[in-house]
Amino acid sequence: MINTNELVKWLRSIDKKLHRKTTLIAIGGTAMTLLGLKSSTRDVDFCLKSDEKKDFEKVLGKKFKVDIFTDGYIFSEQLPVDYSEKSKEIVRMKNIALKALDPIDIIITKAARFNARDEEDIQVLSKHVNRDELVKRFNEVLKSYSGKEEDYKYHIKIILKRFF
Repeated sequence: MINTNELVKWLRSIDKKLHRKTTLIAIGGTAMTLLGLKSSTRDVDFCLKSDEKKDFEKVLGKKFKVDIFTDGYIFSEQLPVDYSEKSKEIVRMKNIALKALDPIDIIITKAARFNARDEEDIQVLSKHVNRDELVKRFNEVLKSYSGKEEDYKYHIKIILKRFF
């Protein structure tokens, strides 16, 4: 399990190897850990701009399992264009700007898969999210959703009933 201190220390070592500015937006459990909503995460999940991906992957190393998503496309959702602006900045290094996805957007991304672990995370996140804002964001994301829409709608319905 990876805590915030380990993650930031690791990123500082990567920052020294990077030769360009890169904005990393932590998603899922990584974002929750950085936001102080979870003590640790199993793996590291980032979203970044597609033109930054290759350079970042070159300096990653093998310390942690890292999943990289690009341009706000996470699993089967395309987050609205403002996802980066809504993300919270955690730390700024020489080349890396580390952000955490907004809790609303974390719920939106977890709703697509919605397994038992996602449900636990959503329960925690729900205490930091306004129901009406979640519904509004869901409707924005639904317009570009590429998965099975009826399942996604069903998952959000369950989430709203159980946690809001």
